[in-house]
Amino acid sequence: MKKTAFSTLALAAALSTAILPATNAFAQYYDGPPPRWDDRRPPPRWDDRGSSRHHHRDNTGRVIAGGLAAGVIGGLIGGAIANGGPRYVEPPPPPPPRCWMEDRRVPNAYDGGWHIETLRVCN
Repeated sequence: MKKTAFSTLALAAALSTAILPATNAFAQYYDGPPPRWDDRRPPPRWDDRGSSRHHHRDNTGRVIAGGLAAGVIGGLIGGAIANGGPRYVEPPPPPPPRCWMEDRRVPNAYDGGWHIETLRVCN
């Protein structure tokens, strides 16, 4: 059961990375159009760029924390699925038989008579 669950999770992880499309990366200017070869304006000062310069850095911590939380929760769920199945537990062995020695009368194979032998008797 454990191997089946682990194999299923590994297959799902491999297929999800192969099937999900990657997003495109865009290299674009947030300060306006890119400069042209005939543009004679001076480049913007560092102070003029302001908040647009730090556009991508607002949610970096949230994204990392969300990814870590999703990984931990997914690991807990996957571990519970892999280890939560019923287990076979062998029953305890039966108690040993209670035995004792007893004198009994048994037939004699040589002359057709009877004689007494000490035999082990168990319940």
